[in-house]
Amino acid sequence: MALEDGDTVRPRGQQVNGEVSGVPPSRGATAPGGSRTDMVAEGWEPAPCDGDVSARAAPRRAGQPEEALMSELSELVQKVVKSSSWWERHGVDISILACSFLLLPAGFLCLQSAQAIPFLAGVLILGVVHHTLSVKGSHLASHNALTESKSWGKVWAVFFIELCSAFTVEQGTYNHVKIHHGYTNVIGLGDSSTWKVPFLNRYVYMFIAPLAVPVLTPLVALGLLRNVEWKAALRTLCCMCLGFYCHYWLLLHISGFQSPWSALLCMLLTRSLLAHPYIHVNIFQHIGLPMFAADRKPKRIHLMSLGVLNLPRNALLDWSFGHSLISCHVEHHLFPSLSDNMCLKIKPIVSQYLKQKKLPYNEDTYSSRLWLFLQRYEELMVHAPPITELVGIQ
Repeated sequence: MALEDGDTVRPRGQQVNGEVSGVPPSRGATAPGGSRTDMVAEGWEPAPCDGDVSARAAPRRAGQPEEALMSELSELVQKVVKSSSWWERHGVDISILACSFLLLPAGFLCLQSAQAIPFLAGVLILGVVHHTLSVKGSHLASHNALTESKSWGKVWAVFFIELCSAFTVEQGTYNHVKIHHGYTNVIGLGDSSTWKVPFLNRYVYMFIAPLAVPVLTPLVALGLLRNVEWKAALRTLCCMCLGFYCHYWLLLHISGFQSPWSALLCMLLTRSLLAHPYIHVNIFQHIGLPMFAADRKPKRIHLMSLGVLNLPRNALLDWSFGHSLISCHVEHHLFPSLSDNMCLKIKPIVSQYLKQKKLPYNEDTYSSRLWLFLQRYEELMVHAPPITELVGIQ
């Protein structure tokens, strides 16, 4: 979602030796494992970053103005949205969240068992439910995609973002909607640098550090409370404490845990169950793609098609994280107010349109991106990126 006129921004990129981390691969690079990611559309070659861009700045093909392209695509998508029922626009995703709530009793009851299989089933159920509410629910609520009512949208945002995921609505929405979406892959703003921890080596970051997400999330949220009004900070603290205490109380009194430490350990286990794909998805879909300077970024349709990547559909991740974070991330960045189900519905239209206009439509597999980041971790996650210069777009 682009910033509206008058909105102010604050750089939030994590600095490494004075610069922000991340490196875009070259055009047409083939990721290890044989899966190709089309970084730049045919006809839009990146110019060498040698300061002599003007001599090469003539477009290779005559194309429509960027505003006209986005307007044309928006009209096509709007027709689909208007012809869709409430069930398609909101009902499907609300039903998924409701089903997750209904699974909670089964998860807590399974944890009563002394046998391994029922106990592990309880961990799996609670882990999936937690991530569905805290990731899918929070993400949809931050974009007000759960309902067409702004008032109810605020209620759901507090419930999912603060109660379920222990974060503050104001800062979470600002950083994600205003900055990340408004300045996708713009260095120092929406370049995903907050996900980088350059002092960790590749294996620790990719496979061990994600286990700390349930602990780090509330700590980061508490640090951000100093940037909000005291009423919002107090509300956030109450919701965070209520969410943690409800989970803890249910483990003690429903699941029958005998000691506080065993209950806390189970909380950590269930809340970190899908932390690895959560971290991976957040870096796979932006880092390693072209990055831009704030004063030289392309127009919206090019910015989103160049700097966003889709992963294949996956039943577990689609349910827990939502289509807009997995297989429809490009569609989500172009039309962030649409629900997960609507992003899935417009996916054929968006992909066909971008390919027809010879614009990028980046897709890659989870395993291919994982291998790419393991092989090029220093380049992608530690060193500062060069700024991408796109011929014909500036």
